[in-house]
Amino acid sequence: MLRPVVVGLDGSRESLAAADWAAREALRRGLPLRLVHAWAGGTSPDESELPELEAPRYWARRILRGAMDRLNESYPQVYLSADQISRPAADALIAAGDESELLVLGSRAFSGFGGFMAGSIALATVAHAARPVVLVRADQTLEDEHVPDAEGHASARTPYRGVVIGVDPASPCEELLAFAFESASLRSAPLTVVYAWRLPYVPKALEAKARRDVRRAAERTLGAVLGPWREKYPTVEVRELVEEGRPAQQLLEAAQDAGLLIVGRKVRPARIGMHTGPIAHAVMHHVRCPVAIVPHE
Repeated sequence: MLRPVVVGLDGSRESLAAADWAAREALRRGLPLRLVHAWAGGTSPDESELPELEAPRYWARRILRGAMDRLNESYPQVYLSADQISRPAADALIAAGDESELLVLGSRAFSGFGGFMAGSIALATVAHAARPVVLVRADQTLEDEHVPDAEGHASARTPYRGVVIGVDPASPCEELLAFAFESASLRSAPLTVVYAWRLPYVPKALEAKARRDVRRAAERTLGAVLGPWREKYPTVEVRELVEEGRPAQQLLEAAQDAGLLIVGRKVRPARIGMHTGPIAHAVMHHVRCPVAIVPHE
């Protein structure tokens, strides 16, 4: 059975932009799209008939119906389904995400303002989801996925923007690379693989030689990790970016003109706290393109 692309909805501009992006991704992957709206009302039989819950229940149905109508008109080739889930939002999204190929959420850049997809709910979902989560901002459009035309104007007819991924070859990154190469292949887009390294302490007189040696070792290590993936995806153009510096800063610079940025999140043994890691945390706040956070061991 095909896993769907799942998108969380709350009726905001951010979640509607996420739904559009999710529909396009479902088309690229040949997968169904599932719309999910969650709210904590009516979670028990005694509560389900309370009259004060009818208004929020009505608005929840309206959000789903409106999104269904909009997506059916814009993306008639996508098979759509919709579910209203009576559970706390983060719990519902995590559960729906676990059954998906990927989960798509609207992002308000986690500015601290409240909202269904902002703050603790989005962070908890990203931190605990077992499948990749993609965060999409409200201003993302179809044209933003493509490079500008010859006159510099936004266009949906030009090639896709590149995909960027940050890796650390010293840690397991198979899930990350699989997602990145597949994403680049589906878009016929180039893939930039970023590996940021730091120079260990050495006496100042030896710094220049040590820097050359560490860079060469980093390039060899990354090349060895990417070798099997280049063979599996021979049509994907791969650029290896091995630079000294902080990983988050290198990713922010590499992703300035990207169509998708992919970073990893190490899976924790228990679903406690909201740890996403410093790199994922930084790019979620500052990168303008959609960001995919891929859990890995």
